[in-house]
Amino acid sequence: MQTIRERLQALGLWGVLSHWNEVHNAPWLAQILQYEEAERARRSLERRLSSARIGPFKLATDFDWVWPRKIDREAVEELFGGGYVAEGTNAVFYGPNGVGKTMFLKNLAHQALLRGNTVRFTTASEMLADLAAQDSSASLNRRVARYVQPSLLCIDEVGYLSYDSRYADLLFEVVTRRYQAPKSIVLSTNKRFADWPQVFPNASCVVTLVDRLLHRCECIEIDADSYRLKEAKEREAARAKARATRRAKNNSRATPAQVSIPTKDSTP
Repeated sequence: MQTIRERLQALGLWGVLSHWNEVHNAPWLAQILQYEEAERARRSLERRLSSARIGPFKLATDFDWVWPRKIDREAVEELFGGGYVAEGTNAVFYGPNGVGKTMFLKNLAHQALLRGNTVRFTTASEMLADLAAQDSSASLNRRVARYVQPSLLCIDEVGYLSYDSRYADLLFEVVTRRYQAPKSIVLSTNKRFADWPQVFPNASCVVTLVDRLLHRCECIEIDADSYRLKEAKEREAARAKARATRRAKNNSRATPAQVSIPTKDSTP
C-alpha cells in the first residue's frame, strides 16, 4: 500500500490520494496506475526524442568490428552500459572520416534516451553558429542553457572547420558549465587534441578547454579506412555483378533469326 501511495504521489494523482480510504482496496487501482505510468513514460520518451534531434542512424549492432585496424571494442561497449552519464564523465571518438564516429554518437544518444536521460545531439558548426547568432547577453545565456541542461550533450564533427576566437569562447563556455555540473559530453573529432589550435587559431582558451574536456574522459581512437567508401565499393560491385548476370541471361535466351528465302517458280 505504501508503494502504491508513493506511485500516486510521483504521478501527482492527488484526487485519488484524497480519497485513499475509499479506493485503496479497489481492484482497478493497480491497473490504472500501470496505464498512467506507461503512457507518461511513452510521452516522455517522445518529447525527449524530439528534443534530442538525433535524426536517422545506423544501428551499432551492424558495425563491422573486424574492419578497423584499431578500436577498443571493450571501451565502446562499456559506454553503452550508460554509467558514464550518471558519473558525468565524457567520451571522445577520434579518427578519420567515415569510420563510424557519428554512428556511435547517435547510438549512445539513443541509448541514453531509452534510459530516461535528456539528450541533445548537434554538430559543432550548428551549435556554434546558433550561439554566435544571439544578439544579446540574455538571449545568449538562454541559448547556452539549451546545451548545458541535458544530461548528455553529443557534439559531432569538431575539427572539420576552423573557427575564430569568438567561437572558441562559446565552446569553452558550454564545456566549462558542463564540467562544473558535472554533465557528460560525447564528442567526435578528426583532429588530435595537439592540433586543436589549428581548429581555433589565436584562441587563448583552447588549452584549458581541452584540459577540462579530458579531465574525466574516455578517449577512443578508430583507425580504419572509410567505412562509407567500403560500403560504396561493395554496392557498386553488387550492381556490376547483377548487370553482368542479366546480360548473360539475355544472351542465353537469344536465338538466331530464322530467315526464309522464297524460291521463284520457273514454270510458265
